[in-house]
Amino acid sequence: MKEYSFMVGEEEEGERIDAYLSALLSGLSRSYVQKLLKNELVLVESAAVKPRPVKASYRIKAGDSLKLSVPDATILPLEAEDIPLDILYEDDELLVINKARGMVVHPAPGHHSHTLVHALLFHCQGSLSGIGGVLRPGIVHRLDKDTSGALIVCKNDLAHQDISRQLKERSVERRYWALVHGVMKDETGTIDAPIERHPKERKMMAVVPDGREAITHYRTLERYNKHSLIECKLETGRTHQIRVHMAHIAHPVLGDPLYGKTKQADIGGQALHAKNLSFTHPKTGERLSFEAPLPSYFNDLIRSFHAKR
Repeated sequence: MKEYSFMVGEEEEGERIDAYLSALLSGLSRSYVQKLLKNELVLVESAAVKPRPVKASYRIKAGDSLKLSVPDATILPLEAEDIPLDILYEDDELLVINKARGMVVHPAPGHHSHTLVHALLFHCQGSLSGIGGVLRPGIVHRLDKDTSGALIVCKNDLAHQDISRQLKERSVERRYWALVHGVMKDETGTIDAPIERHPKERKMMAVVPDGREAITHYRTLERYNKHSLIECKLETGRTHQIRVHMAHIAHPVLGDPLYGKTKQADIGGQALHAKNLSFTHPKTGERLSFEAPLPSYFNDLIRSFHAKR
């Protein structure tokens, strides 16, 4: 059983406890946190109240002390697979992977093998953080299947907890390159539009008034006849955030099967790449920055757009 303790600050007051903990420990899904709460493995203590279990709907208060007990992971029901990895950096605490387009990060319905987790189990010989549970060892944040680029993987729970904190505090800087439909008018801009699960399509996310805060900053890099190359900087990290936000302003990501145009060339998925990643090393305190080279298909698209100018 692993024990974690957190103190709620004033800026977090009012959040639901299940949302707060799943965001802080991003390897734990919200549904898993809700199970921990139901099993009374999360206790809340304040100056006036002794430690007590609460419901998932509990709104945390500044000064609350949260104690979380996570059962030890069982033996992984996954087999290591010798799948090549493009490793940008590795030490005893973590790795930075340049994830290939088409690779699923962790097992999920329909994807029970050949995921990044299977490759990591082989490469790291099981030396991965366990906070994410038996199906997500080492995974502290994700990229969509067809989004390529830089991704942090943690080898132990201390590193995982620290990177999770940095993600929550928004000190991890993530910059993506995307090819989008239409010619962008503005050089720079910010999309501040809340995102939540689509009310009807469960596989999709959507901009909804009462959704979770989502902020994307963008910069236009190049303009073509009918498309644009942009850089997006994430301030928050909602599911499908860039894809939803760009579709929201009528510039959907090229090739996006969920949020893109209904009639477009099939390029095998969205043209979106996590190009730059910066964070503070959880052990040394050094600020690290990495750049994941663009995949060949992305460069080919850019060259084809140049030729049509």
